Amino acid sequence: MSDVFQESAVRSGLESGTGASGGGHGPKSALDADAVRQAYRRWAGVYDAVFGGISAFGRKRAVAAVNGLPGTRVLEVGVGTGLALPHYHASKRITGIDLSTDMLARARQRVDRQAIGNVEALLEMDAEATGFEDGSFDIAVAMFVASVVPHPDRLLAELKRVVRPGGHILFVNHFLAQGGMRLAIERGMASASHSLGWHPDFAIESLLPPADLARATLTPVPPVGLFTLVTLPHGSPAQGATLAA
Repeated sequence: MSDVFQESAVRSGLESGTGASGGGHGPKSALDADAVRQAYRRWAGVYDAVFGGISAFGRKRAVAAVNGLPGTRVLEVGVGTGLALPHYHASKRITGIDLSTDMLARARQRVDRQAIGNVEALLEMDAEATGFEDGSFDIAVAMFVASVVPHPDRLLAELKRVVRPGGHILFVNHFLAQGGMRLAIERGMASASHSLGWHPDFAIESLLPPADLARATLTPVPPVGLFTLVTLPHGSPAQGATLAA
């Protein structure tokens, strides 16, 4: 289990693009964005080889879910080195964002090297304040990001803003266990959250309010259900028509 936690820690800390803080069920201390940038810089060159394996389960499951949804305009939040980019269907038009210049440089190299033709942009942006226009995307997917951003509620609000009504918002993340030995381990690790670069005691309620949690589909992801795929339908096409009117 320790190797799995180590992988999730680095993945969460490096592919998010921001730090974390919160209250209630959420993270307990803030992670500085500059510290995360420095972590990106240290790990960018070896991330794929060292940490790409275990996180591949969640990443591929999320991309498969995106590929099965209607709509073509996709925002990938925390694109990192672009490990997910080759797996999207050619019909999906991908915009990736990340906080790290170093990781984005690797993603651009991947796009060029593998001739991935459906990536429209790779941009350095804050996931909580992207600058995109309202309703710019059909789907937004955030992989291993929610437990690292400073304000998960603002991340969710921003994704709701940039995804059109009737679209979908997806997360792959580690969430606090509901009981058993894993819960005890995660609680015990919470005091080390700043050095880990993620929050092992991050509860899903810190991200999704009750109404959204009731509508979301939660799918455990290997290994050992450490990650969860969250699929959240965003409003409805009818709501979009009402807002336009």
